[in-house]
Amino acid sequence: MNPGMRRGTVATKHDHTSCVAEAVAAAEALTAASAVRLTPLRRRVLELVCESHRPVGAYDLLSRLGGERKTKAAPPTVYRALDFQIEQGLIHRINSLNAYVACFGPHRPHHACLFICERCRTVAESEALALRRAIDAQAADRGFHVTGQTIEVTGLCRACAVAGI
Repeated sequence: MNPGMRRGTVATKHDHTSCVAEAVAAAEALTAASAVRLTPLRRRVLELVCESHRPVGAYDLLSRLGGERKTKAAPPTVYRALDFQIEQGLIHRINSLNAYVACFGPHRPHHACLFICERCRTVAESEALALRRAIDAQAADRGFHVTGQTIEVTGLCRACAVAGI
């Protein structure tokens, strides 16, 4: 398996507590080195996104937070927390699903490609520097300036393909 890729399939059983702990540690290190704060709400949103390798929607997060907090979290509050996570490189937005997934390499700048299983909805991330360079070259040939991109690939993960689901 590519070292820049972490499997997150149904067949891959592991303790997501370590995923959450790694993400929070990365967030603490990133925010300590900059002028931004990891507020309790931002931390909790990150923890909820990192609980699995499946995409989670903002309203799912809002619902979970509403059950935990004494005061009701409003949609703008959750979206601001999600925007913060994206800006810090801690999560990715999956545009095709209107959902979010943890970044599996927040400790280093990278160009990610997200492999999204159409059946079990797990997401695996892989480094995509060569793909990014090819896109930039094609854009430059057309005089187009790329300001952002999310590379999303849909299909079946190994576990679903093997299971014939």
